[in-house]
Amino acid sequence: MFPLTSTIPGLVWAYRVSSGTGSERLPADCTALDALPGDGFVWLHLNLADTRLPSFLEQFPGLTPPVLSALTTHDTHAALGIDEGLLYGTLVDFQREFDSTTRDIGWLHFALSEKFIITTRLQPIRSVDKVRAAVEKNASRYASPLQLFEVLVAEFQRGLIAVVLELTEELNQIEDLVYGSELRDERRRLTPVRRLIVRLHRHLRTMLLIMRRAAATDDDEMPEGVEESLVRLSGRLEAVDQDVQALADRARLLHEELDSKQSAETNRHLYILSLMTALLLPPSLVTGFFGMNTTNLPFAEGLHGTGYAFAFIVISVMLSWWVLRRTGIL
Repeated sequence: MFPLTSTIPGLVWAYRVSSGTGSERLPADCTALDALPGDGFVWLHLNLADTRLPSFLEQFPGLTPPVLSALTTHDTHAALGIDEGLLYGTLVDFQREFDSTTRDIGWLHFALSEKFIITTRLQPIRSVDKVRAAVEKNASRYASPLQLFEVLVAEFQRGLIAVVLELTEELNQIEDLVYGSELRDERRRLTPVRRLIVRLHRHLRTMLLIMRRAAATDDDEMPEGVEESLVRLSGRLEAVDQDVQALADRARLLHEELDSKQSAETNRHLYILSLMTALLLPPSLVTGFFGMNTTNLPFAEGLHGTGYAFAFIVISVMLSWWVLRRTGIL
């Protein structure tokens, strides 16, 4: 049992938001009793690294077993569900360092009702921090937890657009080098960009599918306004997913162009090597013939034997060159 008078384990921050008084940030040592839903709604943001967190959530009123599992899971895939009027699941996002954002994928677990929204994570998440700043600045924009959830997804979309612009600029630079006159192998630079694009596209498609499936669910337990919210969010994510898909196509074409240029360069080297082999094979036969340790070799006696042998070598090279020209190889 987790007593209501105990401090909240893993608490990152807690806000009480009401339409009349705005937002109130609860102190870091607030108790579970202070965070119970009352006037307006409560937003609890919790750190999954605290092992006491599952015990606390089990005592939080209104959470069902599927919701508890969603809030404490360490799964790394998007999910969305509805249970007894609660909307819960896992959202994909970007991790945030202390002083900068990253391109590393992070996961935000959430559950919301009409009176509260609970979010949990292992690593700091970019969108959550942006929304927290917005709540402190103008809490009147958020009349319900559902609106806060919608802003979280919209903020992820904005962050994704920024990443898409960065990836577009990187692909532009790689493209200029790939299609330039100088042959440069940019696959080491292109591979991580292409890997990130593929991961983003995969997670985006998953989020779109689960949102559309949830919006199409004929469930009497669906909270009011959830269907319209999911339809709006699906439209926003669909637009970004098209941009990500376009980047994936560009990256694939660049990779194919790099492979084509590398293959052409390899074939050119093999062609030159084959020509050198064809030109040097007759002189090798000449030198091999005069290098035999047998009797009665031509030019073994006399003063100009070496010169004659060298002349045969030159003649054999010229004859090889003439044959290659006549056959169209050169």
